[in-house]
Amino acid sequence: MIQMQTNLRVADNSGARRVQCIKVLGGSKRKT
Repeated sequence: MIQMQTNLRVADNSGARRVQCIKVLGGSKRKT
């Protein structure tokens, strides 16, 4: 159970980071 929860947390964190990176890249591209 603990391992599954940690895996889900890691997946959520990585997904959030990817989304943030995409937003930043999109914003920078739009500004330029």
